Amino acid sequence: MTLHVDVQFVLDDIDSIRLPDARQFSCWAQAALDALDTPFPVERQMTLRLVGETEMVQLNRDYRHKTIPTNVLSFPFDAPLGLPASECGSELGDVVICMPVVQREAAQQGKTEENHWAHMVVHGTLHLLGYDHITDAEAVQMESLEIQVLAGLGFSNPYIESA
Repeated sequence: MTLHVDVQFVLDDIDSIRLPDARQFSCWAQAALDALDTPFPVERQMTLRLVGETEMVQLNRDYRHKTIPTNVLSFPFDAPLGLPASECGSELGDVVICMPVVQREAAQQGKTEENHWAHMVVHGTLHLLGYDHITDAEAVQMESLEIQVLAGLGFSNPYIESA
């Protein structure tokens, strides 16, 4: 199964943020999809939007009623009412990641930025694929899958802080 990732950069001062390239982002999202035994159409697509704190605060306020920036939000595609799923294509949805928050968290947690970026992409992609961490049981399942996917990519367990 191939996953096409449309990476969008939305930040005024992008030069101050060290970012992985679009190929890396796509590879990490693809790894999350590949970890599942769920049959999907040959090609799936998603949007990965990298934003600053202002946009993330607005999204977090509008959708989660919280007035702080968060690291990642996921918006699974939901077919418009009355439109058959077969006509909606292969859209998974959108993952929005706040670049300055990821950069700060990596430093605070003693992780490489690349490790934290990979974690946020895998985490957000798994949300698009129906995983969540609202209950303890869901959290254990999702975190276990994240750890497995990231280990397969050569990254350490994201839930163990190094600092």
